[in-house]
Amino acid sequence: MKKIVIIPFLILSVQLCAQDGIKINMKVSPQQLELFAEGSVSTYMNERDFAISPDGTEIYFTISTPKSSLQTIVFARKIKEGQWTKPQIVSFAGNFSDLEPAFTADGKTLFFSSNRPIEGTATKDFDIWKVTRAEQGWSIPVNLGTPVNTKADEFYPSIATNGNLYFTAQYPGGIGKEDIYVSNLKDNIYQAPVVLDSAVNSRLYEFNAYVSPDENFILFTSYGRKDDTGGGDLYISVKENGKWKPATNLKEINSPQLDYCPYVSPDGKILFITSERHSLPVSFSTSKATFDDIKNQYTKTLNSTGNIYWIDFNKILKR
Repeated sequence: MKKIVIIPFLILSVQLCAQDGIKINMKVSPQQLELFAEGSVSTYMNERDFAISPDGTEIYFTISTPKSSLQTIVFARKIKEGQWTKPQIVSFAGNFSDLEPAFTADGKTLFFSSNRPIEGTATKDFDIWKVTRAEQGWSIPVNLGTPVNTKADEFYPSIATNGNLYFTAQYPGGIGKEDIYVSNLKDNIYQAPVVLDSAVNSRLYEFNAYVSPDENFILFTSYGRKDDTGGGDLYISVKENGKWKPATNLKEINSPQLDYCPYVSPDGKILFITSERHSLPVSFSTSKATFDDIKNQYTKTLNSTGNIYWIDFNKILKR
């Protein structure tokens, strides 16, 4: 079974490495939500979550097999303005499911979620892990341990400038079916996670939260709310006088499909999201479909797998 799971990613790695450098221009972000770097970042594969190093020289995102049986983090490095290296699997990934990279403000540490074992070779539940910058690249991954990690799954880390860690979990005693928690960093030690209040969390599903470096706003996805437009929508909550205000739906960028994994660039100017919106037909009413017709539809970028989108974040804030 182990070979069956890993071989597709070995093949995928070869395909990625066979590419030449890629073109990405992030100088001017669009005023309307658009696919990000179609053909190089957003492709027919399943891409999700996104992160930029604080110095702007690296981008990280996750690629996934169908049904997310295996997920791995890839990155590209900036060569010059508009030109980046081909995506490659990061040094610490490629064996287990690693996803949702998130930088600390100084860029020296990268947090991520993984089902890698602490000991042995068998996968476990998802925990929050971290790697630090070393002379030759990233260090060996370190499990955050308790009280952040438990026997339940912990997902989607987001780190404030002061070190406070926000993440997703399904813990007994939470507000809903899946909630957003924060573990405050005091004297360099993470404290017991605290569930965010009902201005953010509901009795339903809340997940994939991005918190601003100053903790003044939080972006997240919720599924099943009355104003949900489909498979899960993005919401924003702003902090006022130390308290979260009731979250509002980002209707201008949500779709009938799942919209998730929000992330704001280090300069605060660009919002990136993952979306499963697609252009697949529901019928071929004018002519009978051929085998190639169907194949061509399902090998396009908008084939219902995840893709990365972007938009000028100021446009969202001025709503």
